[in-house]
Amino acid sequence: MIDNLTHLTLESTHTLKTAIGKLDKINEKILFIVNADRVLVGSLTDGDVRRWILQGGQLNTPVMNVCNKTPYVIREHYDFEVVKQVFFKQHYLAIPVVNENHVLVNILLRSSFFHLASDSLIPPKKTINIPAVIMAGGFGTRLDPFTKILPKPLIPIGDKTIIEIIIDKFRTHKIENFYISVNYKSKIIKSFFEELEPPYNVHFIDETIPLGTVGCLKTLSNIDAKSILVSNCDIIINTDYSDFVEFHEENGNDISLVASLMNFKIPYGVCEIKNHGELIRIIEKPEYDILASTGMYIINTNVLSCIPDEVVFHVTDLMNTVKERGGKIGVFPISSESWMDTGEWSEYKKTVSKMNL
Repeated sequence: MIDNLTHLTLESTHTLKTAIGKLDKINEKILFIVNADRVLVGSLTDGDVRRWILQGGQLNTPVMNVCNKTPYVIREHYDFEVVKQVFFKQHYLAIPVVNENHVLVNILLRSSFFHLASDSLIPPKKTINIPAVIMAGGFGTRLDPFTKILPKPLIPIGDKTIIEIIIDKFRTHKIENFYISVNYKSKIIKSFFEELEPPYNVHFIDETIPLGTVGCLKTLSNIDAKSILVSNCDIIINTDYSDFVEFHEENGNDISLVASLMNFKIPYGVCEIKNHGELIRIIEKPEYDILASTGMYIINTNVLSCIPDEVVFHVTDLMNTVKERGGKIGVFPISSESWMDTGEWSEYKKTVSKMNL
Protein backbone atom coordinates (compact mmCIF):
# COMPACT_ATOMS: atom_id res chain seq x y z
CA MET A 1 0.00 0.00 0.00
CA ILE A 2 1.34 3.44 -0.95
CA ASP A 3 2.13 5.82 1.91
CA ASN A 4 0.62 9.08 0.68
CA LEU A 5 2.67 11.17 3.11
CA THR A 6 5.82 9.93 1.37
CA HIS A 7 4.39 9.55 -2.13
CA LEU A 8 2.94 13.06 -2.41
CA THR A 9 5.29 15.19 -0.31
CA LEU A 10 8.61 16.90 -0.89
CA GLU A 11 10.82 18.76 1.55
CA SER A 12 11.16 22.47 0.95
CA THR A 13 14.95 22.23 0.66
CA HIS A 14 14.70 20.57 -2.78
CA THR A 15 14.94 22.29 -6.14
CA LEU A 16 12.21 22.64 -8.72
CA LYS A 17 14.04 20.15 -10.95
CA THR A 18 13.71 17.48 -8.25
CA ALA A 19 10.03 18.34 -7.84
CA ILE A 20 9.39 17.98 -11.58
CA GLY A 21 10.98 14.53 -11.52
CA LYS A 22 8.67 13.47 -8.71
CA LEU A 23 5.56 15.02 -10.30
CA ASP A 24 6.24 12.98 -13.43
CA LYS A 25 5.97 9.75 -11.44
CA ILE A 26 2.64 10.31 -9.71
CA ASN A 27 -0.90 10.24 -11.06
CA GLU A 28 -2.24 12.99 -8.82
CA LYS A 29 0.01 15.67 -10.39
CA ILE A 30 0.32 17.57 -7.12
CA LEU A 31 2.99 17.63 -4.42
CA PHE A 32 2.65 19.01 -0.93
CA ILE A 33 5.73 20.85 0.27
CA VAL A 34 6.76 20.44 3.91
CA ASN A 35 9.61 21.73 6.05
CA ALA A 36 11.91 19.62 8.22
CA ASP A 37 9.23 19.48 10.95
CA ARG A 38 6.60 18.23 8.46
CA VAL A 39 4.75 21.53 8.60
CA LEU A 40 2.83 22.09 5.36
CA VAL A 41 4.29 25.14 3.62
CA GLY A 42 2.91 24.86 0.09
CA SER A 43 1.66 22.81 -2.84
CA LEU A 44 3.02 22.38 -6.35
CA THR A 45 1.19 21.38 -9.53
CA ASP A 46 2.29 21.09 -13.13
CA GLY A 47 0.43 24.38 -13.71
CA ASP A 48 2.68 26.10 -11.15
CA VAL A 49 5.72 24.70 -12.94
CA ARG A 50 4.44 25.83 -16.34
CA ARG A 51 3.84 29.39 -15.16
CA TRP A 52 7.34 29.54 -13.68
CA ILE A 53 8.98 28.35 -16.90
CA LEU A 54 6.95 30.81 -19.00
CA GLN A 55 8.20 33.62 -16.74
CA GLY A 56 11.77 32.60 -17.57
CA GLY A 57 12.40 30.95 -14.21
CA GLN A 58 15.30 28.54 -13.71
CA LEU A 59 14.87 24.87 -12.79
CA ASN A 60 17.58 24.89 -10.14
CA THR A 61 15.60 27.36 -8.04
CA PRO A 62 14.31 26.24 -4.61
CA VAL A 63 10.82 24.74 -4.90
CA MET A 64 9.62 27.32 -2.34
CA ASN A 65 10.06 30.02 -4.99
CA VAL A 66 7.50 28.32 -7.22
CA CYS A 67 4.92 26.57 -5.03
CA ASN A 68 1.53 27.88 -3.92
CA LYS A 69 2.07 28.92 -0.29
CA THR A 70 -1.63 28.95 0.61
CA PRO A 71 -3.00 25.56 -0.47
CA TYR A 72 -6.48 24.41 0.50
CA VAL A 73 -6.35 22.27 3.68
CA ILE A 74 -8.70 20.56 6.10
CA ARG A 75 -8.21 19.97 9.81
CA GLU A 76 -8.03 16.72 11.70
CA HIS A 77 -11.35 15.26 12.84
CA TYR A 78 -13.00 16.52 9.65
CA ASP A 79 -16.61 15.87 8.80
CA PHE A 80 -16.85 13.13 6.18
CA GLU A 81 -19.85 14.59 4.37
CA VAL A 82 -18.36 18.09 4.24
CA VAL A 83 -15.15 16.82 2.68
CA LYS A 84 -17.13 14.68 0.26
CA GLN A 85 -18.88 17.79 -1.01
CA VAL A 86 -15.55 19.60 -1.35
CA PHE A 87 -14.22 16.78 -3.51
CA PHE A 88 -17.22 16.93 -5.81
CA LYS A 89 -17.51 20.70 -6.07
CA GLN A 90 -13.82 21.55 -6.42
CA HIS A 91 -12.72 18.42 -8.32
CA TYR A 92 -9.64 18.04 -6.14
CA LEU A 93 -7.75 14.78 -6.57
CA ALA A 94 -5.94 15.18 -3.24
CA ILE A 95 -6.51 17.24 -0.08
CA PRO A 96 -3.96 17.66 2.73
CA VAL A 97 -5.00 17.18 6.36
CA VAL A 98 -3.15 19.22 9.01
CA ASN A 99 -3.28 19.43 12.79
CA GLU A 100 -3.54 22.55 14.92
CA ASN A 101 0.19 23.25 14.35
CA HIS A 102 -0.25 22.93 10.58
CA VAL A 103 1.74 19.69 10.56
CA LEU A 104 0.74 17.46 7.67
CA VAL A 105 -0.84 14.33 9.13
CA ASN A 106 -2.65 12.83 6.14
CA ILE A 107 -3.44 13.29 2.48
CA LEU A 108 -6.89 12.28 1.29
CA LEU A 109 -7.09 10.95 -2.25
CA ARG A 110 -10.30 11.22 -4.17
CA SER A 111 -10.38 7.52 -5.08
CA SER A 112 -9.42 6.09 -1.69
CA PHE A 113 -11.62 8.60 0.14
CA PHE A 114 -14.65 7.03 -1.49
CA HIS A 115 -13.20 3.51 -1.15
CA LEU A 116 -13.68 3.02 -4.87
CA ALA A 117 -11.42 2.90 -7.88
CA SER A 118 -14.17 4.15 -10.15
CA ASP A 119 -13.53 6.39 -13.13
CA SER A 120 -16.69 8.24 -12.11
CA LEU A 121 -14.76 9.73 -9.21
CA ILE A 122 -12.17 11.27 -11.52
CA PRO A 123 -13.19 14.77 -12.61
CA PRO A 124 -14.10 14.71 -16.31
CA LYS A 125 -11.81 16.63 -18.62
CA LYS A 126 -13.21 19.82 -20.08
CA THR A 127 -14.88 19.57 -23.47
CA ILE A 128 -12.94 21.01 -26.40
CA ASN A 129 -15.15 22.22 -29.23
CA ILE A 130 -12.56 22.42 -31.98
CA PRO A 131 -11.56 19.80 -34.56
CA ALA A 132 -8.35 17.79 -34.37
CA VAL A 133 -6.03 17.20 -37.31
CA ILE A 134 -3.59 14.28 -37.40
CA MET A 135 -0.78 14.51 -39.92
CA ALA A 136 -0.46 10.94 -41.18
CA GLY A 137 0.91 11.33 -44.69
CA GLY A 138 4.61 10.66 -44.05
CA PHE A 139 6.63 7.67 -45.22
CA GLY A 140 7.83 6.65 -41.75
CA THR A 141 11.29 5.71 -43.02
CA ARG A 142 12.75 5.74 -39.49
CA LEU A 143 10.51 2.77 -38.67
CA ASP A 144 11.73 0.57 -41.52
CA PRO A 145 11.12 -2.27 -42.22
CA PHE A 146 7.62 -2.24 -40.63
CA THR A 147 6.59 0.82 -42.62
CA LYS A 148 7.37 -0.96 -45.87
CA ILE A 149 4.22 -2.96 -45.07
CA LEU A 150 2.16 -0.81 -42.68
CA PRO A 151 1.81 2.99 -42.68
CA LYS A 152 3.32 4.52 -39.56
CA PRO A 153 -0.02 5.52 -37.95
CA LEU A 154 -1.07 1.85 -37.88
CA ILE A 155 2.03 0.53 -36.11
CA PRO A 156 0.68 -1.16 -32.94
CA ILE A 157 1.45 -0.21 -29.36
CA GLY A 158 -0.10 -2.96 -27.28
CA ASP A 159 -3.52 -3.81 -28.67
CA LYS A 160 -4.08 -0.43 -30.37
CA THR A 161 -2.50 1.45 -33.23
CA ILE A 162 -0.56 4.66 -32.64
CA ILE A 163 -3.26 6.76 -34.28
CA GLU A 164 -6.01 5.21 -32.12
CA ILE A 165 -4.06 6.10 -28.97
CA ILE A 166 -3.66 9.68 -30.20
CA ILE A 167 -7.36 9.92 -31.00
CA ASP A 168 -8.28 8.43 -27.60
CA LYS A 169 -6.38 11.29 -25.93
CA PHE A 170 -8.47 13.80 -27.85
CA ARG A 171 -11.67 11.86 -27.18
CA THR A 172 -11.31 12.35 -23.42
CA HIS A 173 -12.20 15.97 -24.21
CA LYS A 174 -15.19 14.85 -26.31
CA ILE A 175 -13.70 15.98 -29.61
CA GLU A 176 -15.94 14.61 -32.35
CA ASN A 177 -14.39 15.76 -35.63
CA PHE A 178 -11.05 14.46 -36.88
CA TYR A 179 -9.20 15.32 -40.07
CA ILE A 180 -6.45 12.91 -41.09
CA SER A 181 -3.98 13.88 -43.79
CA VAL A 182 -2.91 10.87 -45.87
CA ASN A 183 -0.52 10.14 -48.68
CA TYR A 184 1.75 7.10 -48.23
CA LYS A 185 -0.37 3.90 -48.08
CA SER A 186 -3.49 6.02 -47.79
CA LYS A 187 -5.77 3.19 -48.92
CA ILE A 188 -4.70 1.06 -45.96
CA ILE A 189 -5.40 3.88 -43.50
CA LYS A 190 -8.81 4.56 -45.02
CA SER A 191 -9.69 0.89 -45.00
CA PHE A 192 -8.66 0.61 -41.36
CA PHE A 193 -11.10 3.34 -40.28
CA GLU A 194 -13.83 2.00 -42.52
CA GLU A 195 -13.52 -1.37 -40.79
CA LEU A 196 -13.19 0.27 -37.36
CA GLU A 197 -16.49 2.20 -37.70
CA PRO A 198 -15.52 4.67 -34.95
CA PRO A 199 -18.11 6.63 -32.93
CA TYR A 200 -16.64 9.94 -34.16
CA ASN A 201 -16.33 11.68 -37.51
CA VAL A 202 -13.27 11.06 -39.66
CA HIS A 203 -12.49 13.19 -42.70
CA PHE A 204 -9.47 12.53 -44.91
CA ILE A 205 -7.23 15.15 -46.49
CA ASP A 206 -5.59 13.58 -49.53
CA GLU A 207 -2.09 14.75 -50.35
CA THR A 208 -1.45 13.73 -53.94
CA ILE A 209 2.13 14.95 -53.46
CA PRO A 210 4.03 15.51 -50.21
CA LEU A 211 3.39 19.07 -49.03
CA GLY A 212 5.54 19.28 -45.90
CA THR A 213 4.32 19.34 -42.33
CA VAL A 214 1.43 21.80 -42.84
CA GLY A 215 1.06 22.29 -46.60
CA CYS A 216 -2.16 20.27 -46.74
CA LEU A 217 -3.83 22.42 -44.06
CA LYS A 218 -4.59 25.06 -46.68
CA THR A 219 -7.66 22.97 -47.55
CA LEU A 220 -9.07 23.69 -44.06
CA SER A 221 -8.98 27.48 -44.42
CA ASN A 222 -12.75 27.72 -44.69
CA ILE A 223 -13.92 25.17 -42.15
CA ASP A 224 -16.38 26.30 -39.49
CA ALA A 225 -13.90 26.58 -36.62
CA LYS A 226 -11.82 29.38 -35.15
CA SER A 227 -8.85 27.10 -34.59
CA ILE A 228 -7.66 23.53 -35.05
CA LEU A 229 -5.64 21.17 -32.88
CA VAL A 230 -2.85 19.60 -34.93
CA SER A 231 -0.77 16.56 -34.00
CA ASN A 232 1.91 14.53 -35.70
CA CYS A 233 0.90 10.88 -36.03
CA ASP A 234 3.91 9.55 -34.09
CA ILE A 235 3.65 11.41 -30.78
CA ILE A 236 1.70 10.78 -27.60
CA ILE A 237 1.22 13.80 -25.33
CA ASN A 238 0.08 13.25 -21.76
CA THR A 239 -1.28 16.59 -20.62
CA ASP A 240 -4.66 18.23 -20.16
CA TYR A 241 -5.42 19.49 -23.66
CA SER A 242 -8.03 21.90 -22.30
CA ASP A 243 -5.21 23.68 -20.43
CA PHE A 244 -3.40 23.98 -23.75
CA VAL A 245 -6.48 25.46 -25.42
CA GLU A 246 -7.02 27.91 -22.55
CA PHE A 247 -3.36 28.97 -22.75
CA HIS A 248 -3.73 29.59 -26.49
CA GLU A 249 -6.92 31.60 -26.18
CA GLU A 250 -6.04 33.60 -23.05
CA ASN A 251 -2.74 34.73 -24.59
CA GLY A 252 -4.29 35.68 -27.92
CA ASN A 253 -1.91 33.46 -29.88
CA ASP A 254 -2.22 32.79 -33.59
CA ILE A 255 -0.26 29.56 -33.18
CA SER A 256 0.66 27.71 -29.99
CA LEU A 257 2.96 24.73 -29.74
CA VAL A 258 3.53 22.13 -27.05
CA ALA A 259 7.19 22.01 -26.02
CA SER A 260 8.88 19.43 -23.83
CA LEU A 261 11.34 20.49 -21.16
CA MET A 262 14.58 18.59 -21.86
CA ASN A 263 17.74 18.44 -19.77
CA PHE A 264 21.10 17.60 -21.30
CA LYS A 265 24.22 16.86 -19.29
CA ILE A 266 27.55 17.13 -21.11
CA PRO A 267 29.95 14.63 -19.50
CA TYR A 268 33.03 16.63 -20.54
CA GLY A 269 34.70 19.94 -19.91
CA VAL A 270 33.36 22.30 -22.59
CA CYS A 271 35.85 24.74 -24.09
CA GLU A 272 34.75 28.32 -24.69
CA ILE A 273 37.09 30.01 -27.18
CA LYS A 274 37.51 33.29 -29.01
CA ASN A 275 39.33 34.31 -32.20
CA HIS A 276 42.20 32.10 -33.36
CA GLY A 277 41.39 29.36 -30.87
CA GLU A 278 42.36 31.18 -27.66
CA LEU A 279 40.74 29.55 -24.64
CA ILE A 280 38.46 31.78 -22.60
CA ARG A 281 37.48 29.13 -20.05
CA ILE A 282 36.51 25.50 -19.56
CA ILE A 283 33.02 24.82 -18.23
CA GLU A 284 33.06 21.51 -16.36
CA LYS A 285 30.25 19.09 -17.28
CA PRO A 286 27.60 21.74 -17.96
CA GLU A 287 23.86 21.10 -18.00
CA TYR A 288 21.48 22.69 -20.44
CA ASP A 289 17.69 22.98 -20.17
CA ILE A 290 15.84 23.44 -23.45
CA LEU A 291 12.25 23.41 -24.70
CA ALA A 292 11.87 21.00 -27.63
CA SER A 293 8.91 21.23 -29.99
CA THR A 294 6.87 18.02 -29.71
CA GLY A 295 4.78 18.18 -32.87
CA MET A 296 1.46 19.32 -31.38
CA TYR A 297 -0.03 22.72 -32.20
CA ILE A 298 -3.10 24.89 -32.06
CA ILE A 299 -3.43 26.97 -35.21
CA ASN A 300 -6.02 29.67 -35.81
CA THR A 301 -7.79 28.98 -39.08
CA ASN A 302 -7.46 32.61 -40.21
CA VAL A 303 -3.69 32.12 -40.66
CA LEU A 304 -4.08 29.05 -42.87
CA SER A 305 -4.45 31.41 -45.83
CA CYS A 306 -0.72 32.12 -45.41
CA ILE A 307 -0.01 28.62 -46.73
CA PRO A 308 0.72 28.61 -50.49
CA ASP A 309 -1.11 26.22 -52.81
CA GLU A 310 0.49 22.90 -53.73
CA VAL A 311 3.92 23.82 -52.35
CA VAL A 312 6.01 22.08 -49.70
CA PHE A 313 5.43 24.18 -46.59
CA HIS A 314 6.50 23.34 -43.06
CA VAL A 315 5.12 24.50 -39.73
CA THR A 316 8.29 26.55 -39.20
CA ASP A 317 7.57 28.34 -42.49
CA LEU A 318 4.05 29.13 -41.29
CA MET A 319 5.31 30.41 -37.96
CA ASN A 320 7.87 32.66 -39.63
CA THR A 321 5.22 34.04 -41.99
CA VAL A 322 2.79 34.70 -39.14
CA LYS A 323 5.48 36.46 -37.08
CA GLU A 324 6.51 38.58 -40.07
CA ARG A 325 2.88 39.71 -40.33
CA GLY A 326 2.78 40.72 -36.68
CA GLY A 327 1.18 37.55 -35.35
CA LYS A 328 1.90 35.85 -32.04
CA ILE A 329 3.34 32.38 -31.40
CA GLY A 330 3.06 30.81 -27.94
CA VAL A 331 4.92 27.95 -26.25
CA PHE A 332 3.12 25.64 -23.81
CA PRO A 333 5.70 23.72 -21.72
CA ILE A 334 5.27 20.14 -20.52
CA SER A 335 7.72 17.80 -18.80
CA SER A 336 9.89 15.38 -20.77
CA GLU A 337 7.96 12.44 -19.29
CA SER A 338 4.72 13.80 -20.77
CA TRP A 339 5.99 13.45 -24.34
CA MET A 340 6.42 10.09 -26.04
CA ASP A 341 7.85 9.97 -29.56
CA THR A 342 7.29 6.78 -31.54
CA GLY A 343 8.87 7.98 -34.76
CA GLU A 344 12.00 5.85 -34.56
CA TRP A 345 12.74 2.44 -33.08
CA SER A 346 14.68 3.55 -30.00
CA GLU A 347 11.93 5.98 -29.00
CA TYR A 348 9.20 3.52 -29.94
CA LYS A 349 10.69 0.96 -27.53
CA LYS A 350 10.86 3.58 -24.76
CA THR A 351 7.18 4.39 -25.34
CA VAL A 352 6.18 0.74 -25.10
CA SER A 353 8.17 0.49 -21.86
CA LYS A 354 6.60 3.65 -20.39
CA MET A 355 3.14 2.35 -21.16
CA ASN A 356 4.00 -0.94 -19.42
CA LEU A 357 3.17 -3.01 -22.48
